[in-house]
Amino acid sequence: MHDTTDGVHWHEPAGTKKAGFGEFKKQPTPYDAWMEAEGLPVFRDIGISSVANLPLHNWKRRGGRGHFIQLLGTETKWGCYVIEVPPGGALNPEKHMYEEIFLVVEGRGTTEIWQDGDTKKHVFEWQKGSMFSIPVNARYRLVNASSGGALLLSGNTAPVVLNSLNNVGAVFDNSYVFRDRFSGADDYFKPRDDIEPDPVRGLAMRRTNFIPDVVNCDLPLDNRRSVGYRRVEPFMTNNQFYFWIAQHENGRYSKAHAHTSAAVLICLKGKGYTYSWPERHGPTPWKDGNTDELMRLDYGPFGIVTAAPGGARWYHQHFSVSKDPFRLSAWFGPHNPGRDPGAPGAKHTDYTAIDLDKGGTAIPYWMEDPYLRKEFEETLRVNSVECRMDPKWYVAPNQVSEKRDTVV
Repeated sequence: MHDTTDGVHWHEPAGTKKAGFGEFKKQPTPYDAWMEAEGLPVFRDIGISSVANLPLHNWKRRGGRGHFIQLLGTETKWGCYVIEVPPGGALNPEKHMYEEIFLVVEGRGTTEIWQDGDTKKHVFEWQKGSMFSIPVNARYRLVNASSGGALLLSGNTAPVVLNSLNNVGAVFDNSYVFRDRFSGADDYFKPRDDIEPDPVRGLAMRRTNFIPDVVNCDLPLDNRRSVGYRRVEPFMTNNQFYFWIAQHENGRYSKAHAHTSAAVLICLKGKGYTYSWPERHGPTPWKDGNTDELMRLDYGPFGIVTAAPGGARWYHQHFSVSKDPFRLSAWFGPHNPGRDPGAPGAKHTDYTAIDLDKGGTAIPYWMEDPYLRKEFEETLRVNSVECRMDPKWYVAPNQVSEKRDTVV
């Protein structure tokens, strides 16, 4: 038995054989096809030392130059690109049915935002290190206020929307006005510093649609990743796009922890490196000889790295090696721990901040691979940076108790 479609025959498998090819190549999604139609190259890897190093290509529709970024593990989850606003010029106005945030990598300028039918434009200024959000389907224009280049990094939910609708016109030519996302209030883009607990995990959250300087803004103490670790979650324009800003003290590094793909780390200040490896290789891959899938990236300001490049749960660990604190922003798109599988109201835990021996995925220092400490201390020595890791953190709690009992 066989059917014909466009001259291609399909045959039922004979006997107990299985249908299909067995092995096949992944097909481009509607978002992949759209990126190709835009005429820009797509950077695909675990990361890059600085997004400013990406070669820029003419982006005719936008009126500037750019480069798409799709780090491993983020495919279909969220989109990213860099775009240059021409010196002393502006990009073409546009609007779209997906969420978008911008981080200014270089330069200074202004953003104009308005709703179709409005006579008033909201205008605010930005500089290197500023971050802001574009309300869904509001029309906007980016303007370069200097004679030099202005480079911005975008994070957006375009893949989710384009892959669902599979219609470019529905995304860019939709007339619906989201008044709940952009009220038009005069203070809509006024920076706000108030801190409140986020409704999911009770972590520090800041409701603001604009941050003038994410590189140097105040961050509340968090302590979940390393001692002295600071962190805040900005909540912008009622977005589902999730991200946070955090900082490790110099001379220290985070505990490795595991979760699924989506997160991309962006360095804002200092420099460091990130290791990633599949969770199935366990907490001591060097010791156990499981280094074939280990990935490492060294990066500084505006370098980016994917936290879990393989789709399933990966460990990732971040090391601060400069005299400045290591400040990072993590972008997840519409994915975060509060949206893990499960029925609404089901009990969940902050498992990436809970140690392995207590049921989480964070590897306490005393359980980690000894190679990591040795390499970190040597790297600090080469960089003339003091190591500020307490030796007691590498001692198992039961060993500490045994020593106390012996002393008594």
